[in-house]
Amino acid sequence: MAKLPAAAQGGTKKAPTKTEIVTNIAETTGLNRKDVGAVLEALSEEIRKALSKKGAGMFAIPGLVKITKKQIPARPAKRGVPNPFRPGELMDVAAKPASVKIVVKPLKNLKDMA
Repeated sequence: MAKLPAAAQGGTKKAPTKTEIVTNIAETTGLNRKDVGAVLEALSEEIRKALSKKGAGMFAIPGLVKITKKQIPARPAKRGVPNPFRPGELMDVAAKPASVKIVVKPLKNLKDMA
């Protein structure tokens, strides 16, 4: 008999919710939940400032992650490109506007945790 995935067996592992995270940090540090929530809100505001147009374009949480902005240039439309799914057929590729991607890189300490 084939083994079912963990989700089908009823033993699902879910990511902790924001409330669970705040509660766990509050219990560990001895702070109240309201203060821990305020710290998380302040952290998200600092990340927003750093990644905004006037910011540095980069934010690091020491030992955990480095968040950077990456500018993706616009790509022009192309006509008569070989279709990778149907060999011998040609297709047109639409133009794509310039965009900004957010890149989150794990740092060594986070990699060691896994």
